[in-house]
Amino acid sequence: MKKLLTVLLLTLAVCAVLLAQNKSAPSGDEIQIRQLERAWNEAEARHDPVAVSNIVADTLVYIDFDGSVMNKSEYIRDVTNTSYQADHLYDEGFTVTVYGNAAVVTGIYRETGTSKGKSYTHRVRFTDMWIKQSSVWHCVASQSTLIPGKS
Repeated sequence: MKKLLTVLLLTLAVCAVLLAQNKSAPSGDEIQIRQLERAWNEAEARHDPVAVSNIVADTLVYIDFDGSVMNKSEYIRDVTNTSYQADHLYDEGFTVTVYGNAAVVTGIYRETGTSKGKSYTHRVRFTDMWIKQSSVWHCVASQSTLIPGKS
């Protein structure tokens, strides 16, 4: 019985080591997209149209959580709208899946701030589609869904 238990524990230990080795480190593309997602949040919170413009593609399709659809110029105009001011805009976590020259990001972000003098908190689930052209990643599509309930 003692030998069987020892063999079982050794087998479990070997399996754990093998599973840990099979988990690959993030690729350079995944790291770059993660950095771009965070830079995008910061640029949007600062109402920085130049920084946002450098991150999104000219063909951007942006679907906001209220259901409105914007192209790049409309979205940039929305970013510069100072009737709302985000105090904090940060991700609660997201995943990046790279498919060659394309990538999909899914996650949740939380935004707090003031809009027209009233405070707000939004918790939003999002999906972003990224394309790499000429060695540069740009977001080509973004869709957000407001998560209802207490934030």
